Amino acid sequence: MHRTIGLSLGVLVSAVAVAGCGPADGRDPGVTTPATSGAAPRLITVPDVGGMNHQDAQDTMQAAGLYNLREVDGTGRGRMLILDRDWVQTGQSPAAGSQVPPDTVVTLTAVKYSDR
Repeated sequence: MHRTIGLSLGVLVSAVAVAGCGPADGRDPGVTTPATSGAAPRLITVPDVGGMNHQDAQDTMQAAGLYNLREVDGTGRGRMLILDRDWVQTGQSPAAGSQVPPDTVVTLTAVKYSDR
């Protein structure tokens, strides 16, 4: 019985030791990363979605490559934009035509059609 416990403990110690191996920066040694070329990141031109139906505005932003979208009730009442097609765009940030990285937060401000 002691031999089995000793063998099991030895296997456990070996597994822990192997788990600690690898690059000091924490990268997975089996994953290669492309060399950085120093080139500027790709920029996206923010589309103009003013006056659009909110659903169409979201679709337009995503088609341009912008997925980090934030929605705001333009009346200041803090309502959630649940049924996107019931809302119309009244503002956006960053402004249309701006050049931004793909991970930029785009704020879409809208009011309900019934609020107009």
